[in-house]
Amino acid sequence: MKRMLFSLLMAVICSGLSAQSIDKAKELLKANKLAEAKDEIDKVLLVEKNQKNAEAWYEKVKIYNAVAANEQLKAQYPDAYIQSFEALKNYVQYDDKKGILLTMDQYKPINEIYIGLVNDGSANVKALKYNDAFTDFKTAIAAVSFMNKQGWTKQNMDTISTYYAGYSAENSKQRDDALIYYKIIIDSGITNIHGYDMAEIYKWVADYYWRKPNREMALKYTAIGKAKYPHDIFYDELELDNLRKSGPKDSLFALYERITVDHPDSASYFFDYGLELYQYATDTSTGKRPANSADLISKAKQELLASLKLNPNFPQASLMLGTIYYNEGVEFQVLGKPKGNTNAEELKKRQDYRAQSAKKFDDAIPYLEKVDQLLGGKAKLRKADKDALKDAYDSLINIYESKKDKAKIDFWTDKYNSVERVHS
Repeated sequence: MKRMLFSLLMAVICSGLSAQSIDKAKELLKANKLAEAKDEIDKVLLVEKNQKNAEAWYEKVKIYNAVAANEQLKAQYPDAYIQSFEALKNYVQYDDKKGILLTMDQYKPINEIYIGLVNDGSANVKALKYNDAFTDFKTAIAAVSFMNKQGWTKQNMDTISTYYAGYSAENSKQRDDALIYYKIIIDSGITNIHGYDMAEIYKWVADYYWRKPNREMALKYTAIGKAKYPHDIFYDELELDNLRKSGPKDSLFALYERITVDHPDSASYFFDYGLELYQYATDTSTGKRPANSADLISKAKQELLASLKLNPNFPQASLMLGTIYYNEGVEFQVLGKPKGNTNAEELKKRQDYRAQSAKKFDDAIPYLEKVDQLLGGKAKLRKADKDALKDAYDSLINIYESKKDKAKIDFWTDKYNSVERVHS
C-alpha cells in the first residue's frame, strides 16, 4: 500500500514538473527569449511521457513559429516551420479537447506555418536554392491538405505551391517528383495560375512520358495538351519525333497526312514529309527497297513540290528534289552502261536507259541551280547551308561530266572549291 502511494505521489510530482516546464517555455516565449524557449520545450518533449502531451506540442508550434520568423534564428534552424507543422500534427493527434487551444488562437499558428513556408519557398526559388524550395512548397501543400481534412478550410488545393513544388523539383533534377505536382495541375484542367499560362507544364508532362518511354501515358497527355492548346504545333512535332525513332512508318506517314491538312501553309511540314518518304523508299538496310518504293518516291516529289509552291526560296526543298532526279539519273546511267557484245534488242534497251538518264539529269538541273541562286550569292553561311551548296555543286559537276561539257564542269568545280573560302 505504501509503495502504491509513493508511486502516485511521484506521478503527481512529475506531472507538476512537466506543467512547470511548459509554463516556463510559455514565459520565455512571452519574453521573446526564443532560443531559451526552444531549448525548454525541446527538453520537455524529450521526456517520453510528455510526448503525448497535447499542450506541450502546441507550445512547440508557437515557439518554433516564432523562431522561424526571427531572421537570426531562422538561419540557425532553417526547418523550423517544417518542425512546427510536425508538432501541430502531434497536437491534433493527442488533443482530447477538440483543438480548443488552436480555436482560441483563431487558427493563427497553422496560418503562420503555411504563409511562412510559401514565403521561404519563394525566397529559395529566387536564390536558386531549388532543393530547399521544393521541401518548403511540398510541406506547404501538405499543410493545406491537413487543414482541409481537419475541416479548418474549404481549400483543397494550393495551385501556386503545387506549381512551384513541381518547378523546384524539376530544377533540382528531381524529375519524378516534378511529374507528381505537374500532373496535379494538368489533371485538374488548370491552364492559368494567377496570370501565368501553364502551356509549358502540359508540354513537359507529355515529353516526360515520351522520353520514359511510356507510350500509353504519352499519348494520353499529348491528347490532353492538344485539346487545351489546339494551335500549338509542339504536340504534333513531339509525336513525329517519337514515331521517327520507334514508330511504324505507316503511322508516321498517316500523322504527316493529318498534319499537312491541319497546317496547309507550312512549307517545312511538306518538306519533312517528302524527305521521310524518300529516305524510307530508298532504304536498303533490309537487303532491298520497300516493294512500293516507286510509289513512295513519286509521293515524295509531290510533297516537295508542295513545299516549294508555298516557299519557292526554300533551298533544302530545291536540293532534295534535285537530288531525287539526280539519283534517278544515276540509276539509269548504270543500267545503260555497255556490257560487251550484246544483241540489237539489248543495245536498244541500254540506249533508252541512257536517254532516260539524260532526261532525269535535265530535270535535276533547275532545282540544283536554284540552290546556287539562293545560297551562292550570300557571304557567310551556316554549316548546313554550306553542305547543301556543296552537294548541289557536286551533283551538277557529275551531270555535266556525263554530258562532256567541259566549260560547265570547270564552272561548277570552281564554285565547289571556293565554298569554304567564300562562305565562311
